[in-house]
Amino acid sequence: MGSFSLLFIFHLTLFTNHVVFSADYTNLVYKGCADQQFQDPTGVYTQSLKNLFDTLTSQSSSTKFYKTTTAGQGGQSAIIGLFQCRGDLSSNDCNNCVNKIPKISQKLCAKAVAARVQLGGCYLRYEVSGFRQVSATELIFKICGSTQASGTGFEDRLDTALGEIAKGVGSSSGNGFYTGGYESVYVLGQCEGDLASADCVDCVKTASQRAKSECSACISAQIYLQQCYISYTYYPNGVPTKSLSSSPSGTGANTQKTVAIVLGGIVGVGFLIAASLFMKSAFKKRSRPKYVGGY
Repeated sequence: MGSFSLLFIFHLTLFTNHVVFSADYTNLVYKGCADQQFQDPTGVYTQSLKNLFDTLTSQSSSTKFYKTTTAGQGGQSAIIGLFQCRGDLSSNDCNNCVNKIPKISQKLCAKAVAARVQLGGCYLRYEVSGFRQVSATELIFKICGSTQASGTGFEDRLDTALGEIAKGVGSSSGNGFYTGGYESVYVLGQCEGDLASADCVDCVKTASQRAKSECSACISAQIYLQQCYISYTYYPNGVPTKSLSSSPSGTGANTQKTVAIVLGGIVGVGFLIAASLFMKSAFKKRSRPKYVGGY
């Protein structure tokens, strides 16, 4: 099939009628598929992709990030792939999440030479060897909440809360994942598992800037870059009590004392708090970015 040196364009599909971003970590958030399909008369690429999916799903029971390459006969038809689970998912939930992606990918992207599928709690992406990638900070997808902040002080609160993400993912205990909050602004951030600490910090800082520029005064947002993502939700009237009941079964969130408050157990559900708000309203803005290389 040869190497891919050209830039490829992805199609993005939103399932707003029946699948929206929610507290269910296995719900589809978005998918990106390359226009190009495998030219595979002998089935070697199909087999390589199956082998890749099998390897990734098997590894998801013991780790939250894994990257590998599979190759067909004679070293041809090499495919590079990885998965990552949200840092607060349990091993069982991570495995359950990743196991759902191959079927979704095959249904929605068929034999695309590259694809990315993002669920609420995990994502998986793959590419044929030689596929040109974009930078770590390329904007892949965004969701901006429909509600605008009113009154004064929101921007300052948001700036402080987003600043905590960069501190958290860059700390020695952060491991590229952070949940926390400041004055009713709850945030989550995560970097791809093999991204260096300094690059991770730069990535989430870029994502934070994109959140403020792309979503303006929205009280909630999700920003997905190529190798990191962030989300935030602001509760001007306090956190709804019922939102706290939908805690994930996963444990191990990076619980930290932020500028104003110690969130304790609540930080583990910061992401789900953000998700529940999205369920209650339509989305004002939905991006349709062009996928220039990568995913």
